[in-house]
Amino acid sequence: MKNKKNHPYFKALQKAIDVIGSQSAVARAVGVTQQTVYLWDYVPAHHVLKVEAATNGAVTRHELRPDLYPPNE
Repeated sequence: MKNKKNHPYFKALQKAIDVIGSQSAVARAVGVTQQTVYLWDYVPAHHVLKVEAATNGAVTRHELRPDLYPPNE
């Protein structure tokens, strides 16, 4: 992913990290290591709902992966 910091998926991931508190906290919420979260350019499909739940809906599945979750779903 070129210039990933400006990509909407990466921005949503960063927002989730900020809401949850840290990469380590995100990792604990989804059952992976902090290093795994560090390597993500976006939230993998099988972790989207867990991340959304860990943010108490502050970051939606649509924000995290609009390619998989269209608006209103």
